[in-house]
Amino acid sequence: MINFRFAIISDPHVAVPHTIENHLNRFHLVEVSILALEKALNHLEQLNLDFLLLPGDLTQDGEPDNHYWLQKRLKSLPFPVFVVPGNHDVPSLLRTSKTIGFQDFPSYYGEYGYDSKQLYYTQEILPGVRIIGLNSNHFTPEAKQLGCLDEQQLTWLENLLPQVKDQLLLIMIHHNVIEHLPGQGTHELGKRYMLDNACLLLKMLSSVNCKLIFTGHLHVQDIAYDQGIYEITTGSLVSYPHPYRVIEVQGYDNSSFSLNVTSHRIKSVPGWENLEEISRSLLGDRSFPFMVKLLTASPLNISVQEAEKYAPFLRDFWSDVAAGDGIFDFPDFPPEIRHYFQQFSATKNDGTPALIDNQVLLNL
Repeated sequence: MINFRFAIISDPHVAVPHTIENHLNRFHLVEVSILALEKALNHLEQLNLDFLLLPGDLTQDGEPDNHYWLQKRLKSLPFPVFVVPGNHDVPSLLRTSKTIGFQDFPSYYGEYGYDSKQLYYTQEILPGVRIIGLNSNHFTPEAKQLGCLDEQQLTWLENLLPQVKDQLLLIMIHHNVIEHLPGQGTHELGKRYMLDNACLLLKMLSSVNCKLIFTGHLHVQDIAYDQGIYEITTGSLVSYPHPYRVIEVQGYDNSSFSLNVTSHRIKSVPGWENLEEISRSLLGDRSFPFMVKLLTASPLNISVQEAEKYAPFLRDFWSDVAAGDGIFDFPDFPPEIRHYFQQFSATKNDGTPALIDNQVLLNL
């Protein structure tokens, strides 16, 4: 029998006060990062959890003080924690005066999955249950950061999977492997959130009947499905709607089990009693340039003049996408534009609602 409960907190962007810089175009409230994380952890500490997953962007921009703070806080938790690096955690190939280096990450999180200097790992965390933590950050010879799995990691994974295929595999990686938005893998605004070699990873995981991937990065609540695999991406704790998840797994073995997914939100923290309203307003206030880019990009390709006409009606669009389970229709838009935004709706192929992004029982 398989029976366990775990939680997911993604993209907490931990920032102790002296590391916070004011960025006018930022879409998340890093100012509440520690307050929100403390509130979520205080709740999770009251539950009978078996472990906690943190799928990346643990810190605001890879600052040593922020990694130290998080490392210390995780040590006090009454359950094991497993982490992977996000792009913000290792923004630089080499260590700088402000950030840790790419290869430094495992040394900060030796108690949270890492048992060597390599940036990926695997552990049997419960009998018959195995976590595989992957690193989706890669640097080119020119030190440009990409979202992909390098050849060494792919070889390691290819050798590992046949050995563990009879276990229930939990794959954790920062970048998305399955699309969570229409055309995400090719769209100029969406593809940077996707793993460059996602197709290859999906093929490898499908070959061993792996059914679960846990990601972050996109800052939205969404559950997607492809090739027999569910990918559960969890929104950022520091942007609307400030979510985290608790998941209960029950079943007979790794080939037949259920996931009961429950999502929670941080609605207020000290000094930010109306946090939801503030963060939703922030997204709306800063949405105009982003919506113009979305409208003028492929596949719509409308003029800037037209885009500026429609963008104000999309003020809360991204907030509603981030919240999950959104149903979208803008009946006053021209048919082509209206249809494009309808595709973001949480619906089945027949157009009926499929509200699975926040609360759902999945039978696998």
